[in-house]
Amino acid sequence: MREKLMRLWSMHPKYLDRQGLVALWREGLLAKKVLEGNTKGYKNHPQLDRFKAESRSLHIINQYLHKVCDEAEVRGYNFDRSKLLKVSVRAKLTVTSGQLKYEWKHLLKKQLSRSRDKFITNKKIKLVEPHPVFKVMPGKIADWEIL
Repeated sequence: MREKLMRLWSMHPKYLDRQGLVALWREGLLAKKVLEGNTKGYKNHPQLDRFKAESRSLHIINQYLHKVCDEAEVRGYNFDRSKLLKVSVRAKLTVTSGQLKYEWKHLLKKQLSRSRDKFITNKKIKLVEPHPVFKVMPGKIADWEIL
């Protein structure tokens, strides 16, 4: 049986609709459990490859989730930050411009059917900001992406 597709977005969480932000939080916590070795499923999920490739993967996923939690707080949501480790040093992963562009199109398709207001706002954006944990480099869609 194939594992559910997990999506750890490369773009800033401010672009996500309510459903997307809540799903990212839930899936990010699952990714954290995988990196901690606290779950049997999702160990070989392609979305985790870029985190697992880093020596400080647990640090980076916590940093990633803190930014998701920051966005939730801006919107008045109550995500439980106590589930995260505190992070002091900021790390950066890379994401290719092609990957970011692919994810942006994927997000807009989702929002077209479920969050029309967010879709209308987002479709006007010309330059998509990455999640703060990522630095954008030129390149194609990532090899780990399932097309």
